[in-house]
Amino acid sequence: MIVLYLMRKSKKVTSPASAKDMLSKETTRTFEKGILRPGDSFEEWDSFVDESPQGCIFCRSWWLKAVCQHGFEILALRKGGRIVAGIPLPLKGKRKHAIIGMPKLTQTLGMLLAPSTKGNYEARLSNEMNLIEKIIDTMPKLNHFAMNFHYNFRNWLPFYWEGFEQTTRYTYIIESLKDLDKVFSDFNRSKIKNIKKAEKMVSLVEDINARDFYNNHVMSLGKQGEVMAYSYELYKKLFQVTYENHAGKTWFAIDSDKHIHAAIFVVWDNKSAYYLISSIDPDYRNSGAATLLLKTAITYVSKYTERFDFEGSMIRGVENSFRKFGAIQTPYFSISKDDRSLLRKLLMAGRSRLGAGTRRMKRLRH
Repeated sequence: MIVLYLMRKSKKVTSPASAKDMLSKETTRTFEKGILRPGDSFEEWDSFVDESPQGCIFCRSWWLKAVCQHGFEILALRKGGRIVAGIPLPLKGKRKHAIIGMPKLTQTLGMLLAPSTKGNYEARLSNEMNLIEKIIDTMPKLNHFAMNFHYNFRNWLPFYWEGFEQTTRYTYIIESLKDLDKVFSDFNRSKIKNIKKAEKMVSLVEDINARDFYNNHVMSLGKQGEVMAYSYELYKKLFQVTYENHAGKTWFAIDSDKHIHAAIFVVWDNKSAYYLISSIDPDYRNSGAATLLLKTAITYVSKYTERFDFEGSMIRGVENSFRKFGAIQTPYFSISKDDRSLLRKLLMAGRSRLGAGTRRMKRLRH
């Protein structure tokens, strides 16, 4: 495997260097800063994703290739011949004036760090600070940056020092799937009641093809006056690549009259499963089918992964439902920065309001 890494040339120092400058210069010499792009070999990066506490399915090269419609770069920091930190950057503009944002159907990205081998807390924290600062320094000039970081990334202080902002968001996680009896005993009584009710009303069908799943989701949203947020082409790519990597599965709940009550799409790696898409027909919302599907999915993925992530929601009703599965509320950072001009920001805000108005008109016509 051959990967070309771009090295940033050091500026000449024309005045006597301070001890801090000399230390920074010496530290920089021990790192190699590189950029990986589609077409490069990602074998080493994907191995690093497995190794990093912040690594997840959404950071894998095959996921990024499927969801990043405008391309992506991965900034990688190497030391001693191995990757020690990195961050995927989904691109939405020219690199010189980049707009970086979360791709559709992607829960989390952010910065990945190698497990620390330092002996004490101060040494580990200092090493972490150094790695984060080096990655930030390697990032391109950004017009706009907005990204959800993994919940195992807990130190956004270097981003704060560089003018970034942070909002704390929440997901809900079943932290261990080793003892399923314990997992299901932690379900709220209302969820257990829903499961028993659904078992009498529906049967489950596995591995529905991409078109049928997508059409069902469009239908269920349409009944609620909502518009689909992602294209069939994107979903088909993701469906295919997750099945190819044995990392995704769909289920339907259908009654004897062939009415589909609910459908779900779950993805996973060896660390965690994610409740990626849920489609619930509002006409059958009270059948309990969605809860039965979740129990089935949790049982299935427990053979392949350690935990189950409901992907969170800041919506009160959705949060209340996730909480009742016995899942643990877990905070994560949404980090952002906007260096666009005021005029550009106003234009973008205007387009956003216009788009929202158009979607409302579409719902009214239906």
